[in-house]
Amino acid sequence: MTAPQQGGGKVQADREKTIRMLKTARGQIDGLIKMVEENRYCIDISNQLMATQAILRSINRDVLHAHLNGCVREALGSGEQQKKIEEIIGVMDKLSK
Repeated sequence: MTAPQQGGGKVQADREKTIRMLKTARGQIDGLIKMVEENRYCIDISNQLMATQAILRSINRDVLHAHLNGCVREALGSGEQQKKIEEIIGVMDKLSK
């Protein structure tokens, strides 16, 4: 079940690249599960966790850049500026936690 789109827009980021990177992160998570199941060395697990987090941060950065360059730019001309500004503020608040 997918969540409804809050902004009603489409993914502005490069979909193929985003999907490829998400699948890479999924593969890394599967590898992490196996590492934990095999009782691997903590530092090796930690390094793999950081690599996975880095990929996810990169994906999020790409998605947000595309959102700013697409959806937000379009909103500036349509009178929905405040809504888009509030969305970005909400994301920034989440990122700073």
